[in-house]
Amino acid sequence: MIIHLDPTVQLVCLSATVSNATEVTEWLSTVRGRTVPIVEEKRPVELINHFVVGDSSTHEVSMFETIINGQANPEVTRLEQHASQSAQRGNYRSGQGSQNRQDRRSKPAAKRSRLFSPSRVEVAELLEQQDLLPAIIFIFSRNQCDEAAESCVRARIRLTTPEQRTEISEIIDLRVSNFSDDDLAALSFSKFANQLESGIGAHHAGLIPAFKEIVEECFIRGLVRLVFATETLAVGLNMPARAVVIDKLTKFTGEHHQPLKAAEYTQLTGRAGRRGIDTVGHALVLYNQFVSFDQVAALALSRSFRLTSAFRPTYNMAANLIQTHSRQEAHHLLNLSFAQFQSGRDVVELQARITRRSKERDRLREQATSPFGNIDEYRNAFEIRPDARQIIDAIDSLKPGDLILVPKAGRETKAAVIATSQRVNGTKLTLIAATKAVLQLQAGDFDTPPIKQGHIVLPESYAFTSPKFIKEVALRVMRTKPNKSNAKSTALKNVSELSHAVSQDPDLRRRLIAAKSADRIDNELAAMEARINKSVQSVSAKFDDLVLLMQRRGYVSSWNLTDQGRTLARIFHELDLVVAEALSAGLFDDLNAAELASLLSTFVYEFRRAEDPPRPIIPTTLTTKWKTLQALSAKIAHDEESSGLTPHRSLDAGLMDVTFAWASGDELIDILNEDLTAGDFVRTMKQLIDLLRQISLVAPTQQTRDSALAASQALLRGVVAASQGSVLQ
Repeated sequence: MIIHLDPTVQLVCLSATVSNATEVTEWLSTVRGRTVPIVEEKRPVELINHFVVGDSSTHEVSMFETIINGQANPEVTRLEQHASQSAQRGNYRSGQGSQNRQDRRSKPAAKRSRLFSPSRVEVAELLEQQDLLPAIIFIFSRNQCDEAAESCVRARIRLTTPEQRTEISEIIDLRVSNFSDDDLAALSFSKFANQLESGIGAHHAGLIPAFKEIVEECFIRGLVRLVFATETLAVGLNMPARAVVIDKLTKFTGEHHQPLKAAEYTQLTGRAGRRGIDTVGHALVLYNQFVSFDQVAALALSRSFRLTSAFRPTYNMAANLIQTHSRQEAHHLLNLSFAQFQSGRDVVELQARITRRSKERDRLREQATSPFGNIDEYRNAFEIRPDARQIIDAIDSLKPGDLILVPKAGRETKAAVIATSQRVNGTKLTLIAATKAVLQLQAGDFDTPPIKQGHIVLPESYAFTSPKFIKEVALRVMRTKPNKSNAKSTALKNVSELSHAVSQDPDLRRRLIAAKSADRIDNELAAMEARINKSVQSVSAKFDDLVLLMQRRGYVSSWNLTDQGRTLARIFHELDLVVAEALSAGLFDDLNAAELASLLSTFVYEFRRAEDPPRPIIPTTLTTKWKTLQALSAKIAHDEESSGLTPHRSLDAGLMDVTFAWASGDELIDILNEDLTAGDFVRTMKQLIDLLRQISLVAPTQQTRDSALAASQALLRGVVAASQGSVLQ
């Protein structure tokens, strides 16, 4: 958008949380001409950060300012230290209290802390007592948002007057007038309305759009004064509050639990303080035994909100660029992207590190030189040494939960991968060993490629930095037997070491250690150079890889689109190539509306919970088509991987039966279950309707086009039709 704009168009770009404004300005200056950064660090409404903690020795919940004179509040630090010392001495005696204190009663007395995290009801009461309503309490779980709202209602917390309850009821009736009684029953409408009339609501993606809009309107009008919400409420909605509460500083990403980032903390707390109403906004963080107060204070003080480009070429984008631009023009546009600008900056840091590490490698090679002969010849005779690329590839293939053998104190020990992250010099693995040791390793730490020895399921109920998490992972690692066929990762050739002259060197051991250290640095250097090769033209190189694969599959010929390519250019979906291939293979032909909708649901649905998904139910008439579609998707993923591209996400059959039933006319109350919320159902149906409408325009046969149109119309009814225009248009 910015790159394509006419140079005469002036831009005013606004953002609340960007700490690398200078970098963004430099990029804009490069692609648009003179750009002036204007940074305002003063908040329109002052924000005060608070720390909320319960003390079982006094049976009180207290609120402290997090930052005093620019530093962590020393009073809270002393309180935390004193509680820890008391727990170690074993002189703490548990009192009565919140839900979280129940957990400690099962622990040995000497391990208990008198501090606890207040319950949601206690937090609600505190907010009311401190005159901090209206407030938003952020909880990173849809189910827990619902449970928190209901627990407050059960505790008889009522934040509304009779007049306000009447007004809330009128808003609700107006917003749900298009819903049938059966649909409202399926949506647990009575519970939802009862919560709102108490001045309490839940807001998350599991609610249908109409319910979320009711909560938003009631909150903005001051009728609902307490909302339990997931972080989606912090983005894009104008719902300021006097106070916000962050329930925990860790959240589940869909793959694992991770600490809240500074930018996310700022985004959430940005809702605190109503301009023109409040002179001060308040951000409250609850005590958690797995997160120290120093960590809480560091987040409150952080000013690191780096804007990073998420731009990447897609097959559809490539097809449209080929259709409208020459190869040179396409490369020029991609090389102007912010992603390319940021990628190029990394090269400087990589190159400087390569220079430093190369000098260290050369020093070690000199130390490894033996006057008795060629040390490398000796090593080649008695050791099997892998290529550095093999080690890098092996590390890149590992995923959280994988078990490997790691080098530690001259031996190999079992450890589980708990996280992977990209660093300047390659992928970094964070592991927990059976000994409870937390290790951070990269390619240079391995002499041989790490081989997957098995897999464990990582605990989900703790932050991965917590002692409980480390202990549980270590226990699971210890209990899991490694794959014996893979257990040995190094080998010696069957020859006599004494037959080589270098074996007479009295300093041989020291020289071999130096040589191995130099090898590790070589591995590091190979990883960094591979990053540079990708970074120098990361965006355009990936684009070229996409185009090459499209050529192999018949979408492009000599920088011109084929008929298949022109179809691909009209498909706007994250799985665009798979959709196009399935169309070309006739997999959507000869299906009725319900069958086509069911089969296409595999492209839009994605199970994202921490637990394993339930076994999908495949409509009988689609069994063969589904297996063929799976095989096609797997073949494309294999081709992508072979081409150096990231394979597309897998198709998901988890909603095939539900979609078939809905398209066949079944009622909502018969479709929803504990694994499928109404909000997810409506959102998925809208995405599916959009895809079906695209198919109705690009399918090669009239029968398939008609079936796609009929399917989109069959899905657009009831709660889906009533929500039309709220999320996807």
